[in-house]
Amino acid sequence: MKSHDAVDLEDGKTGKSGDKPMQRKIHNRALLSGLAYCISSCSMILVNKFVLSSYNFNAGIFLMLYQNLVSVIIVVFLSLMGLITTEPLTLRLMKVWFPVNVIFVGMLITSMFSLKYINVAMVTVLKNVTNVITAVGEMYLFNKQHDNRVWAALFLMIISAVSGGITDLSFNAVGYAWQIANCFLTASYSLTLRKTMDTAKHVTQSGNLNEFSMVLLNNTLSLPLGLLLSFSFNEMDYLYQTPLLRLPGFWMVMTLSGLLGLAISFTSMWFLHQTGATTYSLVGSLNKIPLSIAGIVLFNVPTSLQNSASILFGLVAGVVFARAKMREKS
Repeated sequence: MKSHDAVDLEDGKTGKSGDKPMQRKIHNRALLSGLAYCISSCSMILVNKFVLSSYNFNAGIFLMLYQNLVSVIIVVFLSLMGLITTEPLTLRLMKVWFPVNVIFVGMLITSMFSLKYINVAMVTVLKNVTNVITAVGEMYLFNKQHDNRVWAALFLMIISAVSGGITDLSFNAVGYAWQIANCFLTASYSLTLRKTMDTAKHVTQSGNLNEFSMVLLNNTLSLPLGLLLSFSFNEMDYLYQTPLLRLPGFWMVMTLSGLLGLAISFTSMWFLHQTGATTYSLVGSLNKIPLSIAGIVLFNVPTSLQNSASILFGLVAGVVFARAKMREKS
């Protein structure tokens, strides 16, 4: 990725030799953006786990709904202040985007449900199955071929997920079922997003659809659908009775989770701009290691040597997969 001043952000080099202050500035920005992305993405999962498990909050759809509402309010505010640019949400654009938004909502809800029942470390390992489904989907839907190193890494992911499930001392069948559903929905979202984005660009005023517009579009469309699902799952009766909603501290934690969700979108875009897809992919895989350790320590997860080894094996498989994808692209 290069800018107009011929700055190679991936290698940290500039067009002018010996421009050390510029190189140092680029490296500092890359480090800061990467740190911000890692902290926000780890914190989001840990805070969600805290709300759902430690508070024992039984309204995962409402939590998603509130988080998305926080994101919409902040994005609209920033847009009105002229700090960011977003596309107008026309009826044509919403019609194009609605099918992929249904998958998006399903992806978020199943993630909430699985996180309530499964420990953070196993969730990160089981999410690797998404890569397997995506790779198979790319092969059959888009006739995209992967080399042997990619398939070897995917095979390691499957082994780690199966062995992790077998050795999981806190195994919960309901949680695993929700996580498997989440893997299929996440893969479906990934496979359909690019085509939907290309179609959506033709119905926007600028002929483009930036990250901020996608955040606004996804979160706005998710509100009525999330509200409908919340009623369908009888969450409103629970919300009326639970004393949690009368605790200011609980609302602060939920609001924090909404802010972190939006922070992931902003920091990931910042990190990608400062580095590139290669570094972003690798850091995303490496980021799961401290997240898994933090999840085990903070929530006192009962574990065994066999389960810890399976989790570590799965995390390493994720890094191997990221490196294999880099070599495949190059």
